Amino acid sequence: MQPSDFSPNSAVDLGARKAALEREAKQRAEESAGRSNPYAVNVDEANFQAEVLERSMSAPVVLAVLAGWSEQSKQVESALDRLSSASGGNWFLAKLDSEASPQLVQALRVPTTPMIIVAVQGQVMPGPAGPATEEQLRDWLGQVFSALAEQGMLPPGHPGTVEGEPSAEEAQQPEQPAVDPVDAEAQAALERGDLAAAEAAYAKAVEASPDDVEAKLKLAQVRLVGRLQDVDAGAVRQAAADDPENVAAQCAVADIDMYGGKFEDAFDRLITTVKRTSDDDRNKARTHLLTLFELLPPGDPRVGAARRKLTSALF
Repeated sequence: MQPSDFSPNSAVDLGARKAALEREAKQRAEESAGRSNPYAVNVDEANFQAEVLERSMSAPVVLAVLAGWSEQSKQVESALDRLSSASGGNWFLAKLDSEASPQLVQALRVPTTPMIIVAVQGQVMPGPAGPATEEQLRDWLGQVFSALAEQGMLPPGHPGTVEGEPSAEEAQQPEQPAVDPVDAEAQAALERGDLAAAEAAYAKAVEASPDDVEAKLKLAQVRLVGRLQDVDAGAVRQAAADDPENVAAQCAVADIDMYGGKFEDAFDRLITTVKRTSDDDRNKARTHLLTLFELLPPGDPRVGAARRKLTSALF
């Protein structure tokens, strides 16, 4: 597959977006806890071209195709994170969620998960599939990098090994701060799929520190995932279309749109609902809209524009 061969497909179902957002929430928790891998990135159809194919023109990229429900995938992911972190930037780790990007998995001809693929000079080379220990992965990657070095396919200066020496800048970096107990608790809950426990952890953090912007964002994300756990996207969209005053349906569709990054669509839908309803229904739509504002950082211009529209709708 050449870099120019990839054409992203934006048709991702609701279940896939749940998986993607759960992974994003987990990553936020790891970053806050100081446990994230600086040489790893989550990829999907939208950024595969840039983060895998184009990046591989300057450094090898190890693509791990994973399944969120699979314990074997979690073990392989953890092992690759440790190896990648220790590489000093010799190579990058790209993580592809098979549930979030089924079309991409099909295009890559992945038979099962977990599976490892190496991308170098814009070319992808399939690797081992199934469970593997850290030692097995280190040995396999070592053989691959050594062979690539012999063939002259690695960038100039690459040692052709899995491990690498940290840069002078990295060596001077201070030690990572202690792990925040709330983030650790939330991360553990997300890893075992317990959204309720993750929500409770972030809610406790917000209650203790109402000005904690990061905790508010994480709490809003986890709550959004929770609200959509059992939602039938097609059914609620039809219900919203059939009855514009069905506030519950309008709120559910707005949630789905937020999942898909269609923030203005979600905001406009609920502002329109506020305009056409009254009393309790109007207040429900307004309140739900305010919860959606929490999914974007303070000062986001889209939130500011929506707040002005909401004010006009109310008065």
